[in-house]
Amino acid sequence: MSQVNIKDIVKKYVTYGTVTMALDSISLEISEGEMIAIMGPSGSGKSTMLNILGCLDEPTSGEYLINDKSVEKLGSLELAKTRNERIGFIFQQFALIDEYTVQDNIELPLIYKNLYCKRKDKLSRKEINCRVLNMLEALGIKEHRFKHPYQLSGGQQQRVAIARALIGEPEIIIADEPTGALDQKTGKEVMNLLVDINKKGKTVIIVTHDENVAAYCKRRIDILDGQVISDRLTNITAI
Repeated sequence: MSQVNIKDIVKKYVTYGTVTMALDSISLEISEGEMIAIMGPSGSGKSTMLNILGCLDEPTSGEYLINDKSVEKLGSLELAKTRNERIGFIFQQFALIDEYTVQDNIELPLIYKNLYCKRKDKLSRKEINCRVLNMLEALGIKEHRFKHPYQLSGGQQQRVAIARALIGEPEIIIADEPTGALDQKTGKEVMNLLVDINKKGKTVIIVTHDENVAAYCKRRIDILDGQVISDRLTNITAI
């Protein structure tokens, strides 16, 4: 059974009467536990693909299923729950809130999750703190718990972003150019973290234009002008 299945997805944008075809009848299946690179130059449609896979945007037509459940048939509350519980996001520019501490940033998905939970399923303050501490320790940033993002290096900020993506124990991790704002050494450390996450059974989907990042992935999908032009298994060369 495919964990992610998109069928004949089309995405059009209309600006001042001009129609732009961002995705043109794309079909794609992703199985649980895969680690995939979605590749393409700027303007190829890969960012639009990321937004649809992450339930951040809706296609113009076609069908998107997660675990055989149609996303388009979800109500607004159930869609928000799907994004919060099943999908973890890692962004190129980290997308951390500078006014919040590291702990505050990481626990945000759990705070949001409590908004959708029944009373009996809500996490206590103690449980949230325990989860965050365990995640901080696992990613080697426990000593930065009470710092703010602007007090951290780029690599440390990306680790915080990864911790935030993982804290809700999602099934799917979607990463948008996860090493784009990092130096080469730190980028390798982050990619090795993503490989370790994948080895633990998580599906990892990385949107990138970087061949070095793609070298860590077991499967590569190339997009050009809104269409899949190549979908192949790869020989991992970066580990």
